[in-house]
Amino acid sequence: MKASRIAAAGAVAASTVVVLSAPAFAHVSVQPEGPAAKGGYAVVDFKVPNERDDASTTKLEVNFPTDHPLASVMPQPMEGWTVNVTKSKLDKPLEMHGEKISEAVTKVTWTADGKGIEPGYFQKFPLSIGALPEDADELVFKAIQTYSDKEVVRWIEPQKEGAEEPENPAPVLTLSAASEDEHSHGASNAEDASDDSKAAAEDTTAASSSDSSDTTARVLGVVGIVVGVAGVAFGVVASRRRTNA
Repeated sequence: MKASRIAAAGAVAASTVVVLSAPAFAHVSVQPEGPAAKGGYAVVDFKVPNERDDASTTKLEVNFPTDHPLASVMPQPMEGWTVNVTKSKLDKPLEMHGEKISEAVTKVTWTADGKGIEPGYFQKFPLSIGALPEDADELVFKAIQTYSDKEVVRWIEPQKEGAEEPENPAPVLTLSAASEDEHSHGASNAEDASDDSKAAAEDTTAASSSDSSDTTARVLGVVGIVVGVAGVAFGVVASRRRTNA
């Protein structure tokens, strides 16, 4: 009896853990495809799972942070989805690459042309974004997920330090520190190009020298043949003169 009760209690506890932990695996999230370094550009994927058994996800809205606006946001074409990029005027213009930017992307919306994300599936929505802020460790987005039955789930709650994860957490993109390699990437490419140019010039010089040597050898060969023929002819003539004498 004790063993049965222990087993039953264990099963209940396990199922409780599964139920409580399920939302953590099902919320809308964002992850970079590679590094997302401060001051640089990155490709990020918004991962959207379908949490319903009887409805499909037909629309996703991602709102961008206004405290760290991004001037460049480019979506990747996706079959079965129509994408719309919304820009808004900035209260304070940004300066990027020596130019002032007066507007930035504030929202990207994907709308399904067909069935959307059906039950039991998830979808990734990729974006190329930048330049990432240099004075922030993370970017917090607000996502709104709409289902085919008109239900709307708002993934907009920020994660507070030291607190449990909220029921509908907002997607958070963690930024990495810019490395020296990234700062010197352009200079490195220039040096590589210079080295390649030098190597190409050396190859051209070597090829020219080789061609010149081949030409000289051919000329000397022809001259040698002509001299040889002339020598033979002279010998024949001289032999005939001695015979006639």
